Amino acid sequence: MSDNSALITDVADTSFWVAHYRATESARPDAMFRDPFAKLLVGEHGKKIAESMSDTGRYTEWAVISRTVMIDRFIDGLVKQGIDTVINLGAGLDARPYRMNLPSALKWIEVDYPRIIDHKQELLKAEQPRCNLTRVALDLADRSKRQAWLAEVAATTQTALIVTEGVIPYLNLVQVAELAEDLRAHDCFRYWITEYFHPRVYPYLKKAVRTAQMQNAPFLFYPDDWFGFFASNGWVSNQLRYLSEIALEFKRQPPMPLIAKLMMVFLPQKVKQESMRMTGYVVFEPRR
Repeated sequence: MSDNSALITDVADTSFWVAHYRATESARPDAMFRDPFAKLLVGEHGKKIAESMSDTGRYTEWAVISRTVMIDRFIDGLVKQGIDTVINLGAGLDARPYRMNLPSALKWIEVDYPRIIDHKQELLKAEQPRCNLTRVALDLADRSKRQAWLAEVAATTQTALIVTEGVIPYLNLVQVAELAEDLRAHDCFRYWITEYFHPRVYPYLKKAVRTAQMQNAPFLFYPDDWFGFFASNGWVSNQLRYLSEIALEFKRQPPMPLIAKLMMVFLPQKVKQESMRMTGYVVFEPRR
C-alpha cells in the first residue's frame, strides 16, 4: 500500500483525485461525458493521488464517473423546471458551468476553500462560462459565516438548487444536521442533491486499507437510517437514482472481485437487484 499522507493533506485534495477520473474518462472514445477542463484543472497532483489509491481507486473511479452523469441529468431536469440558481457547496474542480448546456441567465455559485477558488480562477481565467458564474471563498465548516452568507444569497434568490457532490461523507452527524437546518431556514432553497449510501456499504468504507489511505480526509457520516436522518432534519426524497443504473446503461459493470461476479450468477433476482441499490444520489426537497 502506498503512503499517500503527503498527497491528501485535507478534504480539498480529494477534489484533484476525483477530477483526475473525470479527465481520464473524457479521453475515452466511449466516454459517458466530456469534461475538457478536468485535465487542465487537475495537473499531475490528481494523477499521483489516483496512483497511490490502487487498492480502492477502481470503485471510486466507477462511482465518480457514474455520479457525474447522474448529477448532470438532475441539474438539467431542474433547470428545465425553472430553478434560477445553482449553489455548489464544496464545488472542488467541477466545471459544469463551462461544459453543460445552461441558460446564460442561470446564476451559478461555487463555494470552496480559498486555495481551490484561487486555483480555478487562475486556470480558467481565459475560459467563458455558459451561465452567470460566481465563486466564493468560504470555509463551510464555519457555521456563523455560512449562515450569514446563505442569508445574503437567499435575499436575491427565488428558486435554488443546492449541490453537495462528495461533501456530506466528510462531515459528521452533527455537522450534516446543522447544514440541513441552515438550508431549510430559507424557502428559496427548494432542492438539494447529495449522495446516498446503504448501511451495508459502511464496512467497505471503513476497511483498514481505505481508512489508512484517507487518514487526513476520513469519511465521518454513517447514519443508521440515511433517509430517516434527512427526514428528521426536514428533507425528504424527491428523486433517487442508483449509480449502478447509470453505469449499466453505459455497459460499465461495477468493479468487483472475480469470486463476487461468479456468486452473482447464482443469486436470486431480488437479491441481485438489492445489491445494485447500495449507492446513489438523491434530490431532496424540504418537508412541507
